[in-house]
Amino acid sequence: MAVLGLLTPAVLAPAPALADEPPAGGAVVGGPELAGPGTAVHLGEGAPALPEELTAKSWIVADAENGEVLAAHAAHRRLPPASTIKMLFADTVLPQLDRDATYLAEPEHFTELGPGSSAVGVADGSTYTVEDLWRGVFLASGNDAVYALTSMNGGKEATVAEMNARAADLQANDTHVVNPDGYDAEGQLSSAYDLTLFARAGLQNEDFREYAATPSADFPGEGEGEDRETFSVQNTNRLLVGAPGLDPFPGIAGVKNGYTTEAGYTFTGVAERDDRVLLVTVMDPADEDNLAVYREAAALLEWGFAAADSVEPVGELVRPLSETPPEGEREAGGTTSDGKNADASLDGAAGPAGDSGSASGPLVLAVTAGGLVVLAGAAYLYHRRHPLPVSLPARRRRDGPRD
Repeated sequence: MAVLGLLTPAVLAPAPALADEPPAGGAVVGGPELAGPGTAVHLGEGAPALPEELTAKSWIVADAENGEVLAAHAAHRRLPPASTIKMLFADTVLPQLDRDATYLAEPEHFTELGPGSSAVGVADGSTYTVEDLWRGVFLASGNDAVYALTSMNGGKEATVAEMNARAADLQANDTHVVNPDGYDAEGQLSSAYDLTLFARAGLQNEDFREYAATPSADFPGEGEGEDRETFSVQNTNRLLVGAPGLDPFPGIAGVKNGYTTEAGYTFTGVAERDDRVLLVTVMDPADEDNLAVYREAAALLEWGFAAADSVEPVGELVRPLSETPPEGEREAGGTTSDGKNADASLDGAAGPAGDSGSASGPLVLAVTAGGLVVLAGAAYLYHRRHPLPVSLPARRRRDGPRD
């Protein structure tokens, strides 16, 4: 086995630190090989080399179901996350709001919206369903939709506190949230490792999966009543919908992209091929081309699918603390005091609907027999136990604001 890159010791803790500087104290979450600024990979016989075109400051590729990290580069480097932090926002808030509930937009809800924010077009005095707003978050990366939902969730201060608490439970110790939308703010940091934890956790939720995989949707315009017009919003995830010079990635199912001046381009994606589901996160490629983050993510996914059976993992995506057996309850062989395998998937622990709702439960996506379901230029995957709804038809198209 070969290890590419020099791994130097580093340690992590929940306390905020400056960007690019690891926190001090504590063990490395996910395993010691994920520490430091280097690249970690164990190539077995016949394993393909990592893509040569990788320039990102930080990246990771992992198996979404068993949590094995196949390869990583500076996985715990703390960087501004941009709108990829919206995955944590959705994972935290989405379960608390009924998708059919209605919201009335009021000017005071948007006083902290940053200048130049991406927006879907929430209009003062107009009403929207929670479902409308989540489409605005996932597709257009609308910060206005984020603040609308934040107002329904008790306001910015409460929502940020909940997001930081959720991050702590997920063991995302590199993350410190200052605002819910990812707008540049002093001390707002995350890492490729943490963003991957957020995606894995969020994808356990059926609504999260649906919104993340939607290529385009109708969004209500201003006004009320039966004559209210709608406009089409396209997903800003270019691996899902494509772009000039970039084809959609076969098997992609979300999840979130981002861009700010401080963060550069960031992206976390999930894709399935041959019954294997991979997660990838790429942060701030050196190439300033807005498609570079997608090209590097696609290259890592291609590598991961080709190499998964011929590499040894260099770490793991950890379970939430709330799902980890207390100290002393785990016995030899990875079992708990009641004899159950503490590290097994939670397939048997699903509720009446059959969905575990757990960040460490089985994230199982599938394609139809014979290939991908492709509608509106995007690949659709669905949960084997809970198929996603039929995709929305492509209607009059108007690109949403760029993230």
